[in-house]
Amino acid sequence: MQFHHHGYVSGDPRIKPAAGVGLDRPAGLPGQVDVLIVGTGPAGMLAAAQLSQFPGITTRIVERRAGRLVIGQADGIQARSVETFQAFGFAERIIAEAYRITEMAFWKPDPADHSRIVRAARAVDDEMGISEFPHLIVNQARVLDYFAEYMADAPTRMKPDYGYEFRGLEVGEGEHPVTVTLARTAGPDEGQERIVRAKYVVGADGARSKVRDSIGCTMAGDQAHHAWGVMDILAVTDFPDIRTKCAIQSGSGGSILLIPREGGHLFRMYVDLGEVGPDNKGAVRSTTIEEIIGHANAILHPYSLDVRNVAWHSVYEVAHRLTDRFDDVLPEERATRTPRVFITGDACHTHSAKAGQGMNVSLQDGFNLGWKLGHVLEGRSPASLLATYSAERQVVAKNLIDFDKVWSTMMAKKPEEFESPSELEDFYVRTAEFPAGFMTEYAPSILTAEPAHQDLAAGFPIGKRFKSAPVVRVCDANPIHLGHHATADGRWRIYVFADAAAAGSPAPATDLAEWLANSAESPLAATPSGADPDAWFDVKVVYQQDHTAVEIGAVPAVFKPPVGPFKLTDYEKVYATDAKTDIFDLRGLHRDGVVVVVRPDQYVANVLPLTATAELAAFFAPLLPDRKPS
Repeated sequence: MQFHHHGYVSGDPRIKPAAGVGLDRPAGLPGQVDVLIVGTGPAGMLAAAQLSQFPGITTRIVERRAGRLVIGQADGIQARSVETFQAFGFAERIIAEAYRITEMAFWKPDPADHSRIVRAARAVDDEMGISEFPHLIVNQARVLDYFAEYMADAPTRMKPDYGYEFRGLEVGEGEHPVTVTLARTAGPDEGQERIVRAKYVVGADGARSKVRDSIGCTMAGDQAHHAWGVMDILAVTDFPDIRTKCAIQSGSGGSILLIPREGGHLFRMYVDLGEVGPDNKGAVRSTTIEEIIGHANAILHPYSLDVRNVAWHSVYEVAHRLTDRFDDVLPEERATRTPRVFITGDACHTHSAKAGQGMNVSLQDGFNLGWKLGHVLEGRSPASLLATYSAERQVVAKNLIDFDKVWSTMMAKKPEEFESPSELEDFYVRTAEFPAGFMTEYAPSILTAEPAHQDLAAGFPIGKRFKSAPVVRVCDANPIHLGHHATADGRWRIYVFADAAAAGSPAPATDLAEWLANSAESPLAATPSGADPDAWFDVKVVYQQDHTAVEIGAVPAVFKPPVGPFKLTDYEKVYATDAKTDIFDLRGLHRDGVVVVVRPDQYVANVLPLTATAELAAFFAPLLPDRKPS
């Protein structure tokens, strides 16, 4: 965490000085905004949190509830989400309060007596070490609380506007072309309508999204005709793995997915209620909590479950649905206009809860969209950038639904229907990278280059998330993870992995530094006059030598930019390899050096040789404002 560069800070450094629209933020909902977000779910709150870092943009997020979410249905936090929380500054705090999944147990019918269950196998949760962050379980409400805190402490001082229900919208012309009709759901003016005009609208209003309906998006998919009861409970039991994630299959055919919760006592059970006939017409949803507990006890035999308290419960039928698009632009309009209205999260994709993907994929929807809106509204990028949101995230949602169909079907199988006794646990281990959130790979586009030079950085695949690795910060010899210094500030990252020459000596890395700092073709030249040199681009260098062999005074100036009103030198962009885990070896980086470009949402956008300045300029050219002739 960096602070004091605007003057001495004696209080909590996480609270940024108010700036821009945060200096005189009206308490009431204004009649005109830049971005109106509907719904305070994971996608909406992350998009709002990202936009809260853009001081000149008026963003408001409305919610029909009268206050914060108290009990959230989602609770699985995959490692990719924890990486994202790191960028928003609360990974360590949420890890401390969460339940950590390190292993999964698989229970099956006793071969000698099918009326009993026995532990058949165990599987390590992250056998491949795909992230330095853990797989967590924590209430969705707490995740939203952390984002709300981040927004409130941001320069824009953003807070949700509770008690507003979305009624409809129309897209017209003008500077604020989207006219939104809201209605108050709480307070003395309950029922009164309110009109808000916005430049852009984000619908994060759930599976029954009215924003989705208002732009004519259609949900397509199928029903699995299988029902599950889910309950968060406090109970006394003799089941030995009650504090371990478990897949439990009974001889009677019923199954349970057991998820321990944070706090050491609470746990969640997804209880198999069996197949649902087409003539059921939703009647299964009236299954009582007593019946769900009865099913659970039957599946757990010879163990028993004495439920003392029910925090929350529900019944659902598995459905897999996906919208035809994630914005308001019809296919035939793509060439003539850019989006004004977007949908995110459950408004776009619905699936079972048992793969723990709902909140996680929704968070990445919000991350993908939030910085793009910020760049367009600030004039950093053309409006055409916004078309990439639907193009990128719809593919991700389709892949999620395909995976969840397989996993939810396997969870509903009877033991005798499996081809081999270990089929379920084998699938769990084999596909671990997908549910952890690391199989997303954006296709080549305006934002993602073709992999022409991928061999220079095999461990940073273009289109996939930037996988952090240990390095040593030269200025203070501190070992850190390189990716952990990348905050959700809307900046592009340009990582320069230097050639073998000493810092500052005549070499490709030094020549690149000179070009980045001084060429009119450099992307850094687009940074507005008067702003810090690193306001739009965070440029870092990693030298191959040990930190003691890097002379900080010889490091080119572009890696030590002056920041803040006092033009203080930022020394925290210069790194060396960690002798124990050399990042060049760990990530397959070529010893001649390589440039790795990373998007503001942490995905690798390009890999280039140190000498490829023309290619680097060409990559950024369509993403930046038109350059004025010199």
